[in-house]
Amino acid sequence: MAKPKRRYVCQACGSVSNRWQGQCPDCAEWNTLAEEAPQTVFSTKHDLSSGGRPIEFTPLDAPGEVPKRQLSGIAEFDRALGGGLVPGSAILMGGDPGIGKSTLLLQVAANIANQGGLAVYVSGEEASGQVRLRAERLGLSKAPIQLAAATSVRDILTTLGRMDTPRLLVIDSIQTMHSDTIEGAPGTVSQVRGCAFELIRYAKENDVTLVLVGHVTKDGNIAGPRVLEHMVDVVMSFEGERSHQYRILRSLKNRFGPVDEIGVFAMEGDGLAEVGNPSMLFLSGRDEAMAGSSVFPAMEGTRPVLVEIQALIVRLQSGATPRRAVVGWDNGRMAMLLAVLEARCGLNFSSAEVYLNVAGGYRLSDPAADIAVAAALVSALGDKPLPRDAVWFGEVSLAGEIRPVAHSSIRQRESAKLGFTRAYGPASAQESKAGGDKASATMKFSPLSLLPNLVDRILGDA
Repeated sequence: MAKPKRRYVCQACGSVSNRWQGQCPDCAEWNTLAEEAPQTVFSTKHDLSSGGRPIEFTPLDAPGEVPKRQLSGIAEFDRALGGGLVPGSAILMGGDPGIGKSTLLLQVAANIANQGGLAVYVSGEEASGQVRLRAERLGLSKAPIQLAAATSVRDILTTLGRMDTPRLLVIDSIQTMHSDTIEGAPGTVSQVRGCAFELIRYAKENDVTLVLVGHVTKDGNIAGPRVLEHMVDVVMSFEGERSHQYRILRSLKNRFGPVDEIGVFAMEGDGLAEVGNPSMLFLSGRDEAMAGSSVFPAMEGTRPVLVEIQALIVRLQSGATPRRAVVGWDNGRMAMLLAVLEARCGLNFSSAEVYLNVAGGYRLSDPAADIAVAAALVSALGDKPLPRDAVWFGEVSLAGEIRPVAHSSIRQRESAKLGFTRAYGPASAQESKAGGDKASATMKFSPLSLLPNLVDRILGDA
C-alpha cells in the first residue's frame, strides 16, 4: 500500500497544498492552512464492478408527479424562488452580516407555521432567547414555530426523526454545524461539506424544504467549499447596503425555475416589507431635469426595473492624472465606453475626471446599460439635461454600433406604466414594437444605429 500524502486545506477558500505555508497562495489569507486527515489509498487490485446493488433505469417519458410548490406568504420571496417552495429542495442563502437573512427566514417560517405546516428553526449562532426577542420585535411571537439552538447534526437529525416530518427546516447557519464523525472544528471545509450532505439527504428522503444560511467572505462569496453550491438546488444571495433601505434577494442558481430572478424588500421597523414596484424606489426624487442623469430599464430575470444613472464630468486645469470612479457598474466597461466615445465620436474625456453612479445603491450587470451610461456621460460633458420622459437602452460595440438587446418590448411596457413616453434604443426594438405590442403602443421610439447618432441627438443644439 502506498504511503498516504499529507494535505493542507485552506479554511478560507478551500484550496489544497502539499505542504504547510504561512500564507495561502490562492486567497492570500494568513495562517489558514490546516492539515486534513489523509485519505486511504487503495491498491489497484480492488474491483468495483461487482458486489453492488443493481439500480433501476427509467425512460424520460415515464409518468411522474410534478412537485407541488407551497407559497410562503411573501410574494417577493416566492418570486425569487420561481413560484414558491418545492418539497425536498435544498436552498442556500448567503449575504453580508446584518443584512436581514435571519429576519426574512423567521418571517417565512412564521407564515408556514400559521398556514398549518410544521416549521423548524435551528439556530447555531444565537440562543433561543435571542431569536424569541427578534420574533417579538417583528410581531411573530404567537407563530407556532419549533425553535431550538443546537450545533450537532447528530442531535438535530435524531430529534427530527422522533417528531412529525416538518414542512420547512431552517439551519442558521451551516458554518456553525458540527458532525462527530468528521475531524475538524465547525466551519472547516470537511465539516461544512459533511454536515450539508447529511442535512440534504434527510431533506430529500422526507420531502422537507431545507434552507441553509451561509456566511460570506469579504469578497461576497459564500464561505466554505465551492462544492456546497453544487450540492444544493437553489443558491440565493441577499444583497443591499446598510445605509440604504432596500434589500434584493437574487437567485443565482435554481433547478426549479429561472435564474437571475429577484425579490425586492425594504427594511422597516417591523421587519422586511415587500416592494411591489421597485422602479419607484430607484427613481424617487427625480423632480427636475438635471444634466448627466438618464433612466435605464434593466432586466432582472423576468422583471423590468427602472434605475437612474448619474454621471459627473469635472475638467482639470493642471496636468494631474484624471480620476475614474464607478459605483454600481463595471469599471472596465466604463473605460471601454469612454474609449469608444473618444475614438468614434470625437469627444474628449482625457483631461476630465469622470464619476458614474447608479442611484439607490443598485448594481447593474445588464449589457443593455451601455446606451444609458453613454447618454449620461454625453449629457454631463455638454451640460445638457436629457428629457425627463425618456428611457435609454442598447449595447455598444467597439465600432460604435448600437447592437440589439433582449426583451425590448418588456422594457418599453414597464417604462410606459411609469409615465415615460419616449425610448431610445437599437432599431430592432422598433421592429418588435411594431409587431403588435399594445402595452408599449404609447411609447414614441427613436431608433439609434450608431453611437454618433446618440451624441447628435443630445448635443445637436450645442
